[in-house]
Amino acid sequence: MDAVPPTDIVGTGPAPAHVCGHDVHTAVGIGVAQVLARLRQQLSRTAVFLFQPAEETLSGARALIDAGVLERMGIEEIHALHCGPFPVGQFALTPGYGMPGQDKAEVSLSGPDALDAARRLTVDIGALATVALPQSPADLERIVADAKTPNGPLARFVAVRATAQEATVNVSYRCWPPERYVEVREDIRRASMPYAGAATRFPAEPFPAMVCPERDANLLAHHLRRTVGRDTVTELRAAFPPFSGEDFALYLDRIPGTYTFLGVRAPGAAITTSYPHYPDFAPDERAIGVGVRAMAGWIAERTHGAQDLPGGFREAEARHRARS
Repeated sequence: MDAVPPTDIVGTGPAPAHVCGHDVHTAVGIGVAQVLARLRQQLSRTAVFLFQPAEETLSGARALIDAGVLERMGIEEIHALHCGPFPVGQFALTPGYGMPGQDKAEVSLSGPDALDAARRLTVDIGALATVALPQSPADLERIVADAKTPNGPLARFVAVRATAQEATVNVSYRCWPPERYVEVREDIRRASMPYAGAATRFPAEPFPAMVCPERDANLLAHHLRRTVGRDTVTELRAAFPPFSGEDFALYLDRIPGTYTFLGVRAPGAAITTSYPHYPDFAPDERAIGVGVRAMAGWIAERTHGAQDLPGGFREAEARHRARS
């Protein structure tokens, strides 16, 4: 469904590659559809499957929404799984948290020393980051541990990528909490002010963060502990991971639902084999069956429990328009 381009593979790669788990997600989705098809006579409501491409470019969900899929299908709630660096058989939920959005800036410089100034400004803007890009498996292990820590290092963060292309500095950054974008934009403007002829531009509004409704995630956690096992659920207490966006945010901004990480790390395997976008990403395929059983049970239960998640599509869409 989505191949990661070489430039987005950690350390870069020779060609696009399936190193984010979308092939696993697709297999799980098809498996859940097969199970529910056999149970269709026992379902009280309709389950709709969205096989949506272009998540990596943050454009697929927008295309489906603009095409009217949510209205046409009468979708009232939405649920998703995504591969994560957790032991196979484990699920990681993010009640009240999720994944950061993304914002971009461009700073154009002029003058005889513009090229050197751009390089120096890249360093200055990079210094705004409070969390560094991981450089080793140990860094990844620490990030996973920090994401489970209430009020830990990832409770508030800024992750920045700044590069100089001739006399222009291109900036891409993510932050948490979501409203911190206002503060970070001012910091970028302030960092650029000392440079003669600096012109700072933000090409678009920030892509929204994905915030998982707390009540909905807690309902799913209760279901998984009851049906799969108490030890199969862990809860993240920070946005995770701080270096990727997620266009599922656009769905959750309109209707209630859940987004859960499916553990795909094989016993004894390096964390990079289960952390998306690493070149040696190799998820344990036993996770497919785990995901199918868990999500088929959850969706089947949801067809009988509409009252648990507040509101349906029309009510949620009205709230979205009011916020906009």
